[in-house]
This record gives sequence, structure tokens and C-alpha cells, in this order.
Amino acid sequence: MGRMSLFRDDGIVLRTQKLGEADRIITLLTRRHGRVRAVARGVRRTKSKFGARLEPFTHVDVQFFVRGGELVGRGLPLCTQSETIAPYGSPIVADYDRYTAGTAMLETAERFTDHEGEPAVQQYLLLVGALRTLAAGDHDPRLVLDAFLLRSLAVNGYAPSFDDCAKCGMTGPNRFFSVGAGGVVCGECRVPGSVVPSREALELLGALLGGDWETADACESRHCREGSGLVAAYLQWHLERGLRSLRFVEK
Repeated sequence: MGRMSLFRDDGIVLRTQKLGEADRIITLLTRRHGRVRAVARGVRRTKSKFGARLEPFTHVDVQFFVRGGELVGRGLPLCTQSETIAPYGSPIVADYDRYTAGTAMLETAERFTDHEGEPAVQQYLLLVGALRTLAAGDHDPRLVLDAFLLRSLAVNGYAPSFDDCAKCGMTGPNRFFSVGAGGVVCGECRVPGSVVPSREALELLGALLGGDWETADACESRHCREGSGLVAAYLQWHLERGLRSLRFVEK
């Protein structure tokens, strides 16, 4: 008999996949173990209360059973117990704008944690906070999504500049924006393909990155749409391909 271990962690359910007739593979972003995939047996049965706790967007406390001493190894661990910490899914799935924004958040979190078992505490905390804000409905879902995308880029080392020149550091405001250069650039550092967004859109993105919701909430819709386009282009550049779910977000 090999060694058997129990692990406990809290996490957000990112997605689920069918396995056999009654089981599912659950992908979670956890606090201490990063992204984890585990098998949850019997959760697709109609009367399974266990399965209802393991739906996307749900914040759960989970117990894993694994053969060996590591949670992420050769085989998938078993998810043997779960308790709901916060059911963010209920208010999110009831509203189309929240649902599409939330789905893009889950995909982003999974893309930025592509190595299973590696802790990603900042990304985890960002996702929990973003889903909590999205479920509360205090801000436009598109703004919450853009704030999450910008902060996810920042914690993964790709923070864009919206004021000082991203190349030479020249004090802003600067007019030109280049995804490849890392944000706004001055006239001397301008590169081919740079665009000239409105100052309002750049101020909005700076506010979202810095958590200034008073400024963000007061922004006109046309500048919000412009800012969202810049965020999507910047994200696609650094992920090397776009998010599938982002196309369903209404801009």
C-alpha cells in the first residue's frame, strides 16, 4: 500500500468537465496550492448536494484525498468533501452581463496559472475580490472585469503604464499607446502601430488599476468601451492569444 494523504484548502471553482456517467473533473484555483484539478465522484446525480457546491464561481473549502505525499502528482486527487464559503454563482449567473464578465475572469485566472500545484496567492485573492464585487452589483460588470484584467496583468509582471512613458519614463501625460511597449509612450519613444486614445479612456484605466472607483463609475460609456478595447488588446498581446469568453462580453 502506498502512502495516502489528505489536503484541505479553499478555492474558487473555475470549470467542470464530465467524467463517466456520474463524476466530474473539477478545476479550482486554491489559496495554497494554485490551480488544482480533482475528481468529484457522483456529483452529477440529481440528488447530489455535494455537486451543487462545486459549480463555477463558487468559493469553497475543499478536502482532497491523494495517493502519495503531493497534492499534484501523477494522478488526479479525489475531492472528498466541500463546504460553501460564498455562493457567488447565484447572483452572477442570473444576469447576462455579470455572467459573461465572470466567465472571462475565470478563464483569465486559469490562463495565468498554467502550472498546476504552483501557489498563486495574489491571483487567487484578486479573483475572490473580483467575484465578490461582481456578485454585489455595485459597479458596471464591464468595469469590474477590466479592473480584474489589469490587476491580473500587473501581479503577473505586465503592469501597463497610463501616464509616464513606458520606455523612457518621461513624466506624463503622454499621448501614444502601444501594447508592445507596455502602455503609453512619449513622442520620442513612439513606435509603429501606436494609437492615440482619448485622455478620458487612459484616466479610466489608471483609475481601474489603482482602485479609484469614484472616477471609474463617473466615466462616460464611450470612454469605457474605448478603454475595454485597449485592455483586450493588451491582454491578448501578453497571453499570445485572446480569451474565448471575452467575445461574449458586451462592450
